Amino acid sequence: MVSVRRSWIVGVSSLLLLLPLGACGTSAPEQGSEAGTGGEATTSTIPLTAGAIPDQDPELLQRLYTKLADYLEAELGVPVEYKPVTDYAAAVTAFRVGDLDLVWFGALTGVQARLQLPGAEAIAQRDIDEQFHSIFIANANSGIEEIQDISDLAQLKGRTFTFGSESSTSGRLMPQAYLEQAGVDVENDFRGEVGFSGNHDAILKLVEAGTYEVGVLNEQVWLDRLAAGAVDTDKVVQIWRTPPYFNYHWVISPEVDERYGEGFSERVQAALLALDPAVPEHKEILDLFGAERFIVTTNENYAEIEAVGRKIGKIQ
Repeated sequence: MVSVRRSWIVGVSSLLLLLPLGACGTSAPEQGSEAGTGGEATTSTIPLTAGAIPDQDPELLQRLYTKLADYLEAELGVPVEYKPVTDYAAAVTAFRVGDLDLVWFGALTGVQARLQLPGAEAIAQRDIDEQFHSIFIANANSGIEEIQDISDLAQLKGRTFTFGSESSTSGRLMPQAYLEQAGVDVENDFRGEVGFSGNHDAILKLVEAGTYEVGVLNEQVWLDRLAAGAVDTDKVVQIWRTPPYFNYHWVISPEVDERYGEGFSERVQAALLALDPAVPEHKEILDLFGAERFIVTTNENYAEIEAVGRKIGKIQ
């Protein structure tokens, strides 16, 4: 994976500053440690690596997480780098093996990641993630009527259909749960093979082009693309908004407290919660996330997601 960071500059500068100390017979630790009574970590040459599931256009994600890495680096006093990953499963694996310390997961991948790394904690989510929704869309020429109730999803039988990533909460897990509640067998009741289009922007384009008659994507992407004029509403229409569920959140590895000092996880959480829409630089980050602010979350909030994941075989 290609790292996007400027933290190496900080690291080199730190080493140059420490050279005179080395000449006097002292040595600086490579890892951070607690300072004073506040539990703050000293500057460390070891970077905090942040990542995210690739749920949208890669260029947008690159811009978003580079800005966030710069913010966190200034707030935490340690180098922070963003490492992109190829797919949802790669984000979970990278977190488990220690290649990523802090990851923006969807609800399902967050549960998967925490189950594979004991001690990992969900620490923050956007204000919109307490009540998140998926949007079912249809090609305008399909003749599919607007759905009023979960049971009406049965009218999608015999249609061509695409999810997003196989591990997407809003683009697969919860939509599949609602489809099955309506008596739709996702393996047998659609025409042809069900698609897995990868990310939410791809779902939108495929349905708009008529490659699939129906698709499902996360509400935030749908609303953002509508507002940006990136949706041809003569070709694709919304047909249903799902009930709410918990979704995206930050998960942090327990290893960061060992590396940077006790309480570092709480400092990361505090930095995320401190993003303030009244501060222009902060607002730019929040706007890219589609949020007004970040709020506290906990592992317990995703119990329903874990149950659905086990039911459809995405969690063993």
